[in-house]
Amino acid sequence: MRDRITFKHSDMKNILVIGSTGQIGSELTMELRRRYGNEHVVAGYITGAEPKGELLESGPSALADVTDGEAIAEVVKKYNIDAIYNLAALLSVVAESKPRLAWKIGIDGLWNILEVAREHNCKVFTPSSIGSFGHSTPHNPTPQDTVQRPQTIYGVSKVTTELLSDYYQKKYGTDTRSVRFPGIISYTTLPGGGTTDYAVDIYYSAVRGEKFVCPIKKGTLMDMMYMPDALNAAITLMEADPSRLVHHNGFNVASMSFDPETIYNEIRKHRPQFEMVYDVDPLKQSIAESWPDRMDDSCARNEWDWCPQYDLESMTVDMLEKLSAKLL
Repeated sequence: MRDRITFKHSDMKNILVIGSTGQIGSELTMELRRRYGNEHVVAGYITGAEPKGELLESGPSALADVTDGEAIAEVVKKYNIDAIYNLAALLSVVAESKPRLAWKIGIDGLWNILEVAREHNCKVFTPSSIGSFGHSTPHNPTPQDTVQRPQTIYGVSKVTTELLSDYYQKKYGTDTRSVRFPGIISYTTLPGGGTTDYAVDIYYSAVRGEKFVCPIKKGTLMDMMYMPDALNAAITLMEADPSRLVHHNGFNVASMSFDPETIYNEIRKHRPQFEMVYDVDPLKQSIAESWPDRMDDSCARNEWDWCPQYDLESMTVDMLEKLSAKLL
């Protein structure tokens, strides 16, 4: 644990992570505590998704439902919060079945967060996604500034997230920042209804010795990222010197791009008996085809020195090792 800030341009002292028990939030909260000190990072949660284990025991936690702006404001005042990581959202496939709820959490919730941030001078990170793009977007490479016409409620809400965050930045001077996350791969927390989930599930099947049934068609390229790189992207951007930032919200960040056959063949280098068959899910496939094959992340590299540490080969070695220790 360390109590002092070690980053030159950081002005974050007390941090609230909303959605701290989710796929990204659970790991981001612990990484922030390692960097900033346990007592300086509050794990925000909703009823029914309370922190457990190390997440609960290592630092403070508070009920922080984005649909209740007054409650968020009370948490911010109680813990003297100056930076908020707002991770509350429904993932792509789930959102399609619950579009009104997806909007309520993703956009009405964001409005509440931005209002609290404006009133209490907090920095805000709210992730966007490759889902913010659509069929009319250039797919290879996808530029930083380009057409964004998604056809899912998840994508529509992510475009709105970028625009609303930029609006608060320009109108009120609220320090808002975000990246467009690709598919996130992790051995710690199971995914919860995303189009890119297959790239997590396939490792579990390989370690368990099970045949993997792939819901995404062979040849379908999508950007992916290993969780350690995703966490570093979120933190590094919030640490970045604001004078260098031309953009603020919706930075493309890329690490690796592959289709199901590529990741399958990489796993077979370590698990030669591993088998995979295809049973394409029409909804997931249609969403996947509307997303980029490969994003151009040169703006992130130039404006805040983004640089991923993992590629498919090194991620596969680490995933298989960590999952073997976890499952076997």
